[in-house]
Amino acid sequence: MSKKIVTAKPILSVQIIVLTALAWSVGALLFFLLFSVAPTQGERPQWYGTTTYVLENIAFLGAGLLCFRNWRSSLIVSGRTVWLAIGLGMFSYFIGNLILAYWEIGLGLKPDVSPGDLFFVLTYLFLAWGMLQAVLSKQLNLSLLQWMVLMAIAVSGVTIALFFAPISEDVSTNPANPASVAIEETVSISGVQPSSQPSPQPSSQPTAQPTIPDNTLVPASSSAPTIEKSMPRWVTLSDRALAPLATIVSWLYIVGDVTLVVMATTLLLAFWGGRFSQSWRFIAAAAFSFYIADIWFNYAINYITNYQTGALPEVFWIFSGCLFGIGATLEYDLSTRRRTVRRRS
Repeated sequence: MSKKIVTAKPILSVQIIVLTALAWSVGALLFFLLFSVAPTQGERPQWYGTTTYVLENIAFLGAGLLCFRNWRSSLIVSGRTVWLAIGLGMFSYFIGNLILAYWEIGLGLKPDVSPGDLFFVLTYLFLAWGMLQAVLSKQLNLSLLQWMVLMAIAVSGVTIALFFAPISEDVSTNPANPASVAIEETVSISGVQPSSQPSPQPSSQPTAQPTIPDNTLVPASSSAPTIEKSMPRWVTLSDRALAPLATIVSWLYIVGDVTLVVMATTLLLAFWGGRFSQSWRFIAAAAFSFYIADIWFNYAINYITNYQTGALPEVFWIFSGCLFGIGATLEYDLSTRRRTVRRRS
């Protein structure tokens, strides 16, 4: 007597999921190529920023759901904990991006640090944890040449990340710093002349000075603001509390990026060849794409004056989400097909 062990047939086949992810990546690339050129004056339209966030969030949400499907399956060869960690990383990025979208699009603010950065930092921790678990499960035994390749890539990743490290500047004296611009604009609204400008002659008539409430944030812009934008008090308080952490958060991102590069390289070496290597090549490619987008963004906000988010290199974040989803799909397909066997009793 024989008994066939079968698994529930997934709603979407592996071909449909992979083709959808590839189509999403190509569509995102075409969108960025067509509309990512920043205007010479003013900012990019709001619809462009909204679309980029939608493309990013859907990619990472889909990848998170696919990773959680692997976590719930007892047939996954690489281990359920691996995919739990990677899935939590995908959802952490998704939540952080939602918060950042509300900050930038909903409130019109461009802070150095927002509450979404907490979830972005968690993304690095979860991804590093998941990829480390995958490497440990292979009982890594690298040759001397492989160790040399790993060290070369690690040194290159550290060098690039440090080259784009945040610049140490005096916020109070640097006129190109957004925070300094915001302070000067706030002073001009309140009717107080900067110390570098000659003071007007005193008038015999007292002039009423307008005041700015404590719960009002004035976004920095290239032109003098004419209308004050009132913000919720909790937004103001969180912005003031998180602003001093900008440099620390930037360095956390650099450490996280270097860790992702090292782990991605180790994954390629550990899973090089074999039936299950294909899925982990996509996971490594996803980590490299995440690194490219992060390094570009770190460079842009530190070296490009009045940088507007949504430049072409940021499409690599969308590539990263799609590649994580493809890797999770291939791992699920190979694991379930491997365990569909016949037993004799």
